[in-house]
Amino acid sequence: MLTLASSLALGVLLVVTFAGVVMRYFFNAPILGNNEIIELASVVVVMLAMPGAAQNNMHIRVDVFDGPIGAFGRFAGDILTRGLSIYLLTLLGWRAWGKLADAAEYGDATNMLSIPLWPFYGLLVLGAALYAIVLAIQLVDILRSGVASSE
Repeated sequence: MLTLASSLALGVLLVVTFAGVVMRYFFNAPILGNNEIIELASVVVVMLAMPGAAQNNMHIRVDVFDGPIGAFGRFAGDILTRGLSIYLLTLLGWRAWGKLADAAEYGDATNMLSIPLWPFYGLLVLGAALYAIVLAIQLVDILRSGVASSE
């Protein structure tokens, strides 16, 4: 569901960007609030795509140091990166939760189109929490499998 929602947001992002360029450069009539829509759609795309990408191991990896650091180095690196990522995502989610509460309480909205901001903070919290959960599950799997099975 999250990947589908992220894909739809990407489609909106592409259509709005294309329409904005056509309207601005061919008709000299820019779309009001075009940048706001692009910014908010970008939040949706990134935060909803990250948990699914992590779950399916679809992130880009660079294995330049895999040979020199060996199996134990990869194991330690996997533990360290997932632990730090969980911490940072928890911190991001916690801070976004505070911003969500403030935005909902004070009615924060975008300048041009008056789009409420609290749902986007909510999506940020959801994406960060789900990504942290996926990383925690991966961390447990790495610890259970040990050094020899670490990729």
